[in-house]
Amino acid sequence: MTPDQFVAQVQKQPPGPAYLFLGPEAFQRDRCRKALLDAVLPEGDREDGYTRHDLHDLSLAEILDDARALSLFASNRVIWLGSAESLLPKGRASAASDDDGETKKQTPGAALKEYLRAPTPGTTLVFDANRWEFDNDNKTKIEGLTALLSPVPVIEFRPFSPDNARRLAQDLAKKVKLQLGLVELGILIEALGFDAARISQEIEKLSLFAGTERRVTAEDIAQLVPNAQQTTIFALVAALARNDRQRSLELLDTLVREGEYLPLVLTFVATQFRLALVAREAKLRSAGEIQAHFTKLGMRMWRERAEQVAETMSAFPKAKLETALKAVFESDVAFRDTRPDDRIVMERLILALS
Repeated sequence: MTPDQFVAQVQKQPPGPAYLFLGPEAFQRDRCRKALLDAVLPEGDREDGYTRHDLHDLSLAEILDDARALSLFASNRVIWLGSAESLLPKGRASAASDDDGETKKQTPGAALKEYLRAPTPGTTLVFDANRWEFDNDNKTKIEGLTALLSPVPVIEFRPFSPDNARRLAQDLAKKVKLQLGLVELGILIEALGFDAARISQEIEKLSLFAGTERRVTAEDIAQLVPNAQQTTIFALVAALARNDRQRSLELLDTLVREGEYLPLVLTFVATQFRLALVAREAKLRSAGEIQAHFTKLGMRMWRERAEQVAETMSAFPKAKLETALKAVFESDVAFRDTRPDDRIVMERLILALS
């Protein structure tokens, strides 16, 4: 089940007795948690009706006993079970008594199935497993956990794709009336690694800083977004693509003052020209074709990055792209050689390319 399907479901009908929230993506998880609370618990009932447990600290048997107990203060309850991944190793045992009064071991899966045969009315359990990425390394663990909790519907929280992150950022910016251009939008989502939760937080921060009267600049993003000095690097790459020498030198000065590691800047510049050369040799003509081509090759590329590559390709003929890559190589060698200053190496490169 996708997060959108889950939200639509709980808005139309009473929630089920249990769900498994699986995956690391925080923005959609928070959205689904709020939708569930809105459906089950009015604001005034949440202090008594919303309970958080950690499966590192309590056994599933203890939590199910809590779920079976009727609350005197809340007719409906949401019980959030963090660290659901800990159910998987060794099949943590819970205790149950047989007819002779002897104690027998019961797996978490069996204990849950027994509970779900007669769940407490108005109570919803949410098993939260947010530590595992959806990749081959964790495939066996994910399959094991979903099999263990097999009666429970699974909501998958996968990372946003570049396109989905861009659409989310556009929607959030429009909602707060933030003037965020396509280039600046691309810089922002790339700097934040397509992390939807961080995109939401930083757009809110930018809206408070810039208001609705002026356009957000790359410098605003570099100043406000944590660990986002690389946004200035993207702005430098874009300036070189436009053949704008003055702006390129100004951005280099900013990077030097911020203490940026200049060989890293060179790596970004080299990547941009390599992508442009590949696109030109593949005879790609538009940003859409560039994005589709590199996506097919397995490289994640958002729309604005494809437009930057197209801009670089149009500003630099094939011969000049090849010359630019040679200049980048020479600069890379110069960084390893005896030299007066890294800045001089980058200034020479900018003068050669613009």
